[in-house]
Amino acid sequence: MTLMTSPDADALARAIAADEDLRRRVQRRTLAIVVISQVLGGAGLAAGVTVGALLAKQMLGSDSLAGMPTALFTLGSALAAFLVGRFSQRWGRRVGLGLGFAAGGLGAIGVVVAAAAGNVVLLFGALFIYGAGTATNLQARYAGTDLALPAQRGTAISVAMVSTTLGAVAGPNLVDPLGGLAQSFGLPALAGPFLLAGAAYLAAGIVLLLLLRPDPLIVARQIESRAVYDQPEAPKTATPAGAPVYVGATVMVLTQIAMVAIMTMTPVHMRAEHFGIAAVGLVIGIHIGAMYLPSLITGIVVDKFGRAPMAIASGATLLLAGIVAALAPADSLGVLILALALLGLGWNFGFIAGTALIVDSTTPANRARTQGTIDVLIALAGAGGGAASGMVMAATDYSTLSLGGGVLALLLIPVLIIARRSSRRRDSESLAHS
Repeated sequence: MTLMTSPDADALARAIAADEDLRRRVQRRTLAIVVISQVLGGAGLAAGVTVGALLAKQMLGSDSLAGMPTALFTLGSALAAFLVGRFSQRWGRRVGLGLGFAAGGLGAIGVVVAAAAGNVVLLFGALFIYGAGTATNLQARYAGTDLALPAQRGTAISVAMVSTTLGAVAGPNLVDPLGGLAQSFGLPALAGPFLLAGAAYLAAGIVLLLLLRPDPLIVARQIESRAVYDQPEAPKTATPAGAPVYVGATVMVLTQIAMVAIMTMTPVHMRAEHFGIAAVGLVIGIHIGAMYLPSLITGIVVDKFGRAPMAIASGATLLLAGIVAALAPADSLGVLILALALLGLGWNFGFIAGTALIVDSTTPANRARTQGTIDVLIALAGAGGGAASGMVMAATDYSTLSLGGGVLALLLIPVLIIARRSSRRRDSESLAHS
């Protein structure tokens, strides 16, 4: 699939390619629109994270399937990531992201209807569709990099991600009032956050469809085509120097599994230890804040010191999070807050470093399609982590689950070492043949 372009887009691309000041202005405007959509998207994704497992447990009466909501909306996000990537490659970010958020909003509304009707089959189907919002919220970060210079990509990613914090942190802490609102409509209290999610996702989709003009991916593709036209000797499929795509994908997949597995079962563990729903919302809110709020600093560090060092820091931080969660006293809210904050921070390090590696290793000609495919792998990894977490919890306990997730994250370090050795070998061979 290729991007649909127009003479106007080609003319704009020529103007931007020739005028760095214009390119910076368009990039700033693009980031501003992405920020608005991410604030709304953050509020939408918080619902499933905070009360999805609790709603399933309430309707099913069992802990063993409490991880299914996370698994289902993560599977839904896998399909959505694939479709959003393909739509974006053909029609641009505006259409791909706008439709993805709209689907997520409809899924959230479906969850509310299922909870009101007590229909588990409808609940699971709606959660699957709701996952489109999660995938779209993550893919929106790429829109902020399409026109960014290589040395500023980590920072651009971080601006897009940190803006998610406002909605994502507010969402879990609105669980009680949203529950009261839902009950005033005759709905189960746990359906309340999904009312917010439906409105937030639909609003994010409208913002992108109406305001993301010019489309950054279309303009970037046109700039690339113009550069190739002006310099015929430059190969069209040239990929920027750096780590292979699989390295960034591996970093993000492993951090996603570790984070989702521990995060999904934390609300269930807390409720079993007689913590109130407000305490659950506080812990998850701080966790989501730690996932996104450090992004501005993380992005700058990734750009300044490199992708690999931050990926290694991610593995170490996730291991520490697992150890703290495993050793946390059953009645200690403070230690759980620390563990989930570290869990979010470790994910943040790995996700921004991994995303930057992916952007470095692709071009506008294949970027959206490749990014969508990789986000499918990330979503499937999260689905596996979410589903397995409930089974591990039922068979063992929260401490075992937490420690296992932390140890798993360390596997990304050997991948980085192998990739670095392969890169050095390729560089040596290239010098020998030159």
